[in-house]
Parts: sequence; structure tokens; C-alpha cells
Amino acid sequence: MTVHFIGAGPGAADLITLRGRDLIARCPVCLYAGSIVPPEMLGWCPPGARIVDTAPLSLDEIEAEYVAADAAGLDVARLHSGDLSIYSAVAEQMRRLERRGIPYTLTPGVPAFAAAAALIGRELTVPGLAQSVVLTRVSGRASAMPEGETLKAFGATGATLAIHLAIHVLDRVVAELTPLYGADCPVVVVVEASRPGERVIAGTLGDIDARLAAEPAERTALILVGRALAAEDFRESALYDAAYQRRFRGRG
Repeated sequence: MTVHFIGAGPGAADLITLRGRDLIARCPVCLYAGSIVPPEMLGWCPPGARIVDTAPLSLDEIEAEYVAADAAGLDVARLHSGDLSIYSAVAEQMRRLERRGIPYTLTPGVPAFAAAAALIGRELTVPGLAQSVVLTRVSGRASAMPEGETLKAFGATGATLAIHLAIHVLDRVVAELTPLYGADCPVVVVVEASRPGERVIAGTLGDIDARLAAEPAERTALILVGRALAAEDFRESALYDAAYQRRFRGRG
């Protein structure tokens, strides 16, 4: 018996990996975050599968499902939105499984920031402007940010920021980043990327508050900040320059 943690992607059912889809199809138990995982994915569960929405469950109750499946010798597909590597609450589940000696695997998924970048048609790293992307969030009820991990600290680098779980404090984001990036710095709020209701609210640090007020969004939104979001006059990468020699090009 194995618990298979699966990154279900940003929202669109067809943005799950083939491996993830195939694991769902062969697991007789499926636990999924019903508030954000697309219900279409449940159609891949085998006939008669036990399907459990974990949205109303506590961690203890989720653990009990793993223990019951282990006792019955049944593999579990555990679906989480986006990718497992960030903000997935998988670490605490793995720790409990390890204590019980229950094996598990992890299958990555398409992260929200990648879906957002695709929707707005932008590369988040642009030569000469930004070569780093910071994935961050703000303190909330679920967990506080560690000391030192602040918007001010990350903004001082000039990197492209992908700010999760912060749409409710957009005014604070603007206030902290404007002195660092400037009021004219591009900002894009991407709501429900890859879902049927996806939409983009684009502006600058100077006007994004007003734009969001005109098109309110309360959840499942990502805030992108940085000069790369509107870059036009930038130098081309050396990677495909005719004079750039690399081992795969086969030139003497």
C-alpha cells in the first residue's frame, strides 16, 4: 500500500501530468481538496473507489483515512492543487506517514505561477531586468511568515515577485513595494488561472488598487510584480546568438 501525493495543477483538469492521471486511475481510494481541485479529475477514479473531500477534514481525520487504507491494503491518490513543493501542507502529512511506516510518493504538478505567466503571455525572467523569481506570501491565519522573509527584503532584490494568498491585503503589498519598484512598476493580478472563470487585472503599483476595486476578486488569485511583466526593449539572450558557442551547436 502506498499514498501517492499528486500535484493536481492550477485548475484546468488537463493540466495534470500523465503520471498523476494514471495514478488516480489505479488507486481505489482518492482524497482531494474539494474547494480547489477540479471535480472532473474524479472521473478518472476507478469504479467503486472511495472518494473523500478533505476540505472539511482536520489533519487527524485525514491521517485516519490513510491508516484505514493501509489496514485494507489500498493505495491512495491524494490530490493537492498546484504543485506539491510550495504551500501544499504535504510536509506534515508525510511526517505522520513516516511515523507510521506508511510509504508514499510525490508527483509534481503545474504551479499556479506558471499558469499565470502562460495566461498573460510573459516570461518572468528577462535578460538585464530580472533573472530571479521569488515565490512568497504574507502572514495569515494558517501560518506566520518567518522573520526576515518580508516583501521589503525580497523587493529590494528587484526580482519578479509571485505573491500568493495575498489578494486580501493588496493595499499592504502596494505600500511596501512602491518605494522599491516605483509607482509605475507593472503589476498583474491573475484570478483563477486556467479555470473557466480566469481573468487578468493588469496595472501598476500606482493604480492596481483602484483596478481591483473595479473588478473585485477575493480568492484563488496570484499577484505578480516586476519590470519583466511589461518588458519590450530588452537585449536578447545569448543562448541563441549566432556567435555563441555551445556544445550542442556543433560548431568549431
